[in-house]
Amino acid sequence: MSTPKDIKSLIDIWPTIGAFADDLGCGYEAARQMRRRNSIAPEHWPGVIEVSLERGVSGIDFAWLASQRAPQKEAVSG
Repeated sequence: MSTPKDIKSLIDIWPTIGAFADDLGCGYEAARQMRRRNSIAPEHWPGVIEVSLERGVSGIDFAWLASQRAPQKEAVSG
């Protein structure tokens, strides 16, 4: 499976947010907020990497997760 474009796309690989939460070992609301914010807190990264590997999702590692937390550059019109 190819690398997702963002956190929302990663979480959407699971059939439900609840399934993602169960695999990750966190609560449903925490997983829902991750998807809503399009961001995963660093304390969850090792688990996210592990469950992604189990699902056959490529490219999910610490560098990818860190890149998802980096501020996105917006185009400046002038």
